[in-house]
Order: sequence, then structure tokens, then C-alpha cells
Amino acid sequence: MHILKSISASLVALTVAAPAIAETVTIDLWSRADRSGPLRAGNIVAAAEQLNRVFEAAGSETRVEVNLIETNAKGFDADALDLLKAHSVGDTPDIAVAAHEWIGSFVEAGLAANLEDHIAANEALYSDMIPSLWNSVMYKGERYGIPQDSEIRMFFVNNDILRAAGYDQTFIDELPGKVEAGEFTMYDWCDLAADAVNKGAAKIGWVHRPNVGPDFQMAMASFGIDIYNEDEAKLQITKSGLEKYYGWLKYCVDNGSLPADMTTYSWDSTHAAFRGGSALGKFHGIWNVGAQMEAFDLSGPEDYFNKITWIHSPPAEKGGAPKNLSHPIIYIVGETENKDLAAMLVAMASQHVPNTEHAVTTNHTPIMYGQTAMPKFQKEGWALIAGTPMLEFAEFMPNHAKIGQYNAITYSGVQAVETGEMTPAEATEMVIEELEVELGDDVIILD
Repeated sequence: MHILKSISASLVALTVAAPAIAETVTIDLWSRADRSGPLRAGNIVAAAEQLNRVFEAAGSETRVEVNLIETNAKGFDADALDLLKAHSVGDTPDIAVAAHEWIGSFVEAGLAANLEDHIAANEALYSDMIPSLWNSVMYKGERYGIPQDSEIRMFFVNNDILRAAGYDQTFIDELPGKVEAGEFTMYDWCDLAADAVNKGAAKIGWVHRPNVGPDFQMAMASFGIDIYNEDEAKLQITKSGLEKYYGWLKYCVDNGSLPADMTTYSWDSTHAAFRGGSALGKFHGIWNVGAQMEAFDLSGPEDYFNKITWIHSPPAEKGGAPKNLSHPIIYIVGETENKDLAAMLVAMASQHVPNTEHAVTTNHTPIMYGQTAMPKFQKEGWALIAGTPMLEFAEFMPNHAKIGQYNAITYSGVQAVETGEMTPAEATEMVIEELEVELGDDVIILD
């Protein structure tokens, strides 16, 4: 009821401020033509329809019309570059759907509006937001976007392989808690996987993604590598942490838990290793659940969690904190004359009902805690509900345009170490040098 009153009060304020004469306000909405997430734009269109009903009920002749600028960009990075180009020639949209790591570039270009005042003025509309998600829209300590969805990337563990290796149900049940308590480390993980292989319960210990991507960030974070300096809005790296991270990968290859040729795998072979029952573990994302259900012929949540356990990326050392990764898509509001109205449409589209329609149909975790209690989530989103508490330990990609280059360079060290071409120390030196050459002033070398 408190939220409904807040929405009503905010919309009445917009109505009172609306011109007495008939006017149609056009809100330009920039969004990729994304069949996997049509409600990212669709919920804004629906919010405009809702707002028009409010205007009509209030006797105002003002109406809102959404002009959808649907692009054909192949990915969010390409789309962000197109958006910046449009802004540079004066075609700034009022709202845009974007990957969160581009916020810094949008702010520096003068494209994204600061939303701190909007959020403060509409506190009830955002009070249920999962707090950690706000980190994804921060730039230099202030919020320039609203999280549109979220996800969790974690380690999947095949319980049947653990049982075949002699581990009882108590061990399986206690494993997630031991990870969160800092009692089970990254080295323990590799030892566990190696033991499963040595006992013949698994053909492969564990697998990771076979190419460049953000998943590795959660493993790096487990080794204390904070890759973003928020105060200076620059990427950063710790040489000592990087060498420990590469040293852990070498440890896993040497003890037989991680394939030395992992970086030559295809995605099909990577998925097949876990879904086919050959590998004890895999780290990737929650959207894998559907394919896992089908591959293992599982019938529901009880069946699923009897078969598979989720854990965070464990800490590097006992007593440390675990990590995982989330990569939210966000709404930004353009620095335009319509920004206040655009921000209200974003707020309306971000509420529990519309966001749940998007989240459940696209296998994304919610942005509001209360969504997990909604009937649609309870019925169709059991995996998403189970994953939501894991957001407490979530890391996010830095809001920096060169994170893709950074990931590619650090991944070259992963390849070199796992294949045995370089020692961890040699790979660290190579990566540090490449980061300095390619990123220049955009990266800080901490030690």
C-alpha cells in the first residue's frame, strides 16, 4: 500500500505539472531488437500506457507516446557504441537499455542523467531493490541508472559424482555453508575435484568457459583482485594477486582436476562435459538450469537439488569471503528535457509485477526482494528464488568501456598457464606489460 501511495503521489505531481492544453510528449526509447528479452523495452511501453490512464483519470489532456528506436546491433557492446555515436550528433534518447559496464562512458559523454535526486524523491519505489545491485549503476559514487534485471554465475557441482567418490549427504548439504563461512577454499575445490577423478567417479574434475568472458572475474575476486578503482574510475590490477590466481590455475592443472587444454574446448564440449556427467563441476550462469534439467532428466526443484549443488567461488584462503558474478542489464535516462518523465516511466517499469514478467520468462534473478514471494515466481521461478540470496556476494563488471580489452589480456595469461607455456610468474609479467601498453592511463598497477 505504501508503494501504491508513492506511485500515485508521483504521478499526481506529473499530472499537476502537465500543460493545461492538449499535448503529446514523445519519449524516445533506445533498445536492441532482443528476442531473448522483449519486455526490457515492452515494460516501458506498458508503463506509458499506464501513465496515460492516470492522465485521463485526472482530467489532463497530456499523453505520453513511446518512440521505440530498435537497433540491430549483435550485442550490447556494439549497441553501446552506436548509442554514443547517436548522442554525439544530437540524437540522445530519453531512455536506453544497456549493459551496465558502459555507464562510465555514457556519463563522460554527457549522455546519462544523474538519478540520485529521482531515487531519493521516489524512495518507496526503490526501497525493496536488492542493495548489491546498486553497485552496478554507480559511477564515481553516484547512480546513473536503474538495474533492469540480474543474474548469478556460480559453481555447479554434480552430487552423484560426489556420492560415487564416497562423500556422504552431510558433506554435500554442508558444502555451500562451508564456502560462505570461508572454511572451504579454491584449493580445496581443486583437491575435491581431483579426488573424484582419482577415484574414478569423474572423468574430468571441473571446467570453465573456453573463451574470453566475465566469468573469470569471480575467480580473480576470490584471490583479492579488485579490478576497478571507483574513485578514479579506472581499471586496476594487483601483480601479487594475479600471480596467486594463475598459480591456483596451475595447481588445478597439475593435480589433474582441470584439463590442460581447457581453453581449446568448444562451448558444446564444455557444456557436454558437465551435462553429460563427465565433470564434477562447472562455473557458469543460472540460465543453465533449464538445459541441466533436460540433460539429467530432472522433474522439479527437489529432483534438481538432489542432483546438483550450487556454491560461490570459494575464497582463496580459509577465513576469506566467497564471490560470484552478476551482470545486470540496466535502464539509463538521457540528459534530455524529458528526463523527469522518462525516469518515472523507468520507475514504473521496474516495479514487482512488470519486472517479474521479464525475469521469469527470461531466467533472470529479480531486482526486488519481494518478487520472490509473487505467485509467478513461486510457480515458475524456483531456481531464480534459490539463486537470489547469492547476490549478497555478487561482484560486477567495472563500469568502464575497456573492460573487454582487460578481460582479453588477463585471459591470455589463463591460456599460457593452463597449457604450460608459461609459469604463473611469467604469465603475470606478460599480462602486466600488455595491460600497460594497451590500456595506458586507463589501468592502475597496484604493486
